[in-house]
Amino acid sequence: MTLPAPHQASAPGPAPGPGPAAQLASATEPASARYTRRSVLTGVFALATAAALPVTAAGRAHAAAVPTIIGCSTWGARAASEPVVVLANRPERIVVHHTATANVTDYSKQRAFALAKAIQTYHMDAQGWIDTGQHFTISRGAFVMEGRHHSLAELNAGRRQVRAAHCVGQNTMSIGIENEGTYTSATPPAAQFAALADLCAHICAQYGLPASEIYGHRDFNATSCPGDRLYALLPTLRRDVATRLGTPLSEPKEDPVWDLVRQATGRPAATFGEYLPAGMPL
Repeated sequence: MTLPAPHQASAPGPAPGPGPAAQLASATEPASARYTRRSVLTGVFALATAAALPVTAAGRAHAAAVPTIIGCSTWGARAASEPVVVLANRPERIVVHHTATANVTDYSKQRAFALAKAIQTYHMDAQGWIDTGQHFTISRGAFVMEGRHHSLAELNAGRRQVRAAHCVGQNTMSIGIENEGTYTSATPPAAQFAALADLCAHICAQYGLPASEIYGHRDFNATSCPGDRLYALLPTLRRDVATRLGTPLSEPKEDPVWDLVRQATGRPAATFGEYLPAGMPL
């Protein structure tokens, strides 16, 4: 079946951007897929679109140093199907994603919770994963939600991280953040982008990461995620995070040697869709 999704796996081959060689996905969370994210747009997850809220009213105030993060129990998450693994190490970086779903104008909390539930349902029931794949999710209304159980508690403690399933080769060493929407040709709403900067700054502060350690999914896997427009905003995101942290920013340096290695070896393809397939109920 043709996979038209902007976040779909591309053919094996080189992917742009810096980063270490990727590893195999966890055996307990296979990277197989039967559906694409874009199937969401015509499926039951095509929630009714409400009138757009003013940006200043959507989500949360994004000037706070510590963002409001809605925990799994609050948005109604199911229990994980088996114990979530908490690793002894801190993360080394942040990986930014887009959900490749509709750019809705329903910025409500109800919509945000429905998104979080739909993601978890698909990850667990269709992908066979133990829980939501990513650590955190940001709705287009700028609501920040915990994804995989225990991610928030470990972030608050700042010493360990939860093993995830958001980026092949990075699931034991990075924090994954999904941003609702498709950002191939559109940019995220201002409030959502500010919420992303707030969350990244908080993660960096808690784990002692520099703002330069923020990447896109395509930096590690053969995928177009997080979309051309959001990926192009990553330098701005790093600067915004550095400003929030009050630290200087050193941009990641391009490595021509690594580029040659990457071209010769390629990177593992992100061979899985991640969201709700058509016909699956919320």
